[in-house]
Amino acid sequence: MIFTATQIAGILNGEIEGDETVEVSKLAKIEEGEQGSLTFLSNPKYTPYIYSTQASITIVNKTFELESAIKTTLIRVDDAYKAFSQLLDYYNMVEMNKTGIEQPSFVSETVVYGDNIYLGAFSYLGDNVVIGGNVKIFPNVYIGDNVTIGNNVVVFAGAKIYSETIIGDNCVIHSGVIVGADGFGFTPNEQGEYSKVPQTGNVIIEDNVDVGAGTTIDRATLGSTIIRSGVKLDNQIQIAHNVEIGEHTAIAAQTGIAGSTKIGKYCLIGGQVGIAGHLVIGNKVKIQAQSGIGRNIKDGEAIQGSPALGYSDYNKSYVHFKNLPKIVDKVYKLEKKIKDNE
Repeated sequence: MIFTATQIAGILNGEIEGDETVEVSKLAKIEEGEQGSLTFLSNPKYTPYIYSTQASITIVNKTFELESAIKTTLIRVDDAYKAFSQLLDYYNMVEMNKTGIEQPSFVSETVVYGDNIYLGAFSYLGDNVVIGGNVKIFPNVYIGDNVTIGNNVVVFAGAKIYSETIIGDNCVIHSGVIVGADGFGFTPNEQGEYSKVPQTGNVIIEDNVDVGAGTTIDRATLGSTIIRSGVKLDNQIQIAHNVEIGEHTAIAAQTGIAGSTKIGKYCLIGGQVGIAGHLVIGNKVKIQAQSGIGRNIKDGEAIQGSPALGYSDYNKSYVHFKNLPKIVDKVYKLEKKIKDNE
C-alpha cells in the first residue's frame, strides 16, 4: 500500500513540514531508512540519524527542533511513539480488511457465519460450525465439526482447530497452532505395551486470548481443557489435556504444561519452563525461565531453578554454586591442616 504525507498527517492529526505529496510504501528504523519508507523519532539518542536518514517521511514530536538541514519530510505530532503505534494499528486494520470466501475452499452446508467473514483459499469448515461476525480465516485453515468461533477472531494460515472446540470473541490464533488434538493418554499392560485412552473432551478458549505460532493445546480426556479470558501464549507452547490456565496469565515460548495442572490468574511464566501434571499453581505466581515445577505453588510466589526454589533462595544459593570449587579446595586444606595437627 502507498500513502502520501497528506494522508498520514490526516490519520495522525499531524502537521507536515516538507513535501506533502511524497509517498511511502514501507516502514523502517530511522537508522535504516531509505527512499519510500516511513520512520519515526522519539528517543533522543537517535536524533543524529534524522540528519542522515534516507526515509521519505519521519514522524517527530511537535517540540522537536532541527539543528541543520534534512532530506526527510517531517510530520509533527504530540507524541511520535504513540502516533507511530497508531499508524501500525491502522496499517494492520487495512491489511486485515478482507472479506468474502475464496475458492477453492470447502464450507459444509450446515455452517453458520456472521457478517464480514473472510475465508482464505484451501480452507475447510466442517459440519455444524458456527462463526461470528468480522472473523478472518486465512488460507489452509482446518476447522472441524461442531466448532464455535466468536466475533472478531483472526485465525492465521495453516492453523488446525479440531472438532468441538469453542473459541470466544477477539481471539488471535497464529499460524501452525493446533487446538484440540488428542492428549497424551496411554495405559500400559502387564507386558509394558501401551493402549490408547480415548480423548473425548474438548478445548475452550475464552475471550481476548492470543495463541502464538506453533502452539498446541490438547483436548481433554473428559471435560475441557480451558484457556481463560485474556491469556497470552507465546510461540511453541505445549498445553496438555485437562489443563486450565487462569485469566490474564502470560506464558513465554517453549513452555510445557503436563496434564490436569491448574494455573491461576495473572501469572507470568518464562520461556522453557516445565510444569509437571496434576499440580495447582496459585494466582500472580512468577516462574523464571527454564525452571522445573514439580510441586504446588502458593499465590504470589516467585520461583526459579530445577527443581524450582524460592526466587531469593535460588539467587543466594547461586553465589555458592559459583564458588563451589573454591569452597571445596578450602575444605580439603582445612582437613589436611586438622590431620597435620593431630
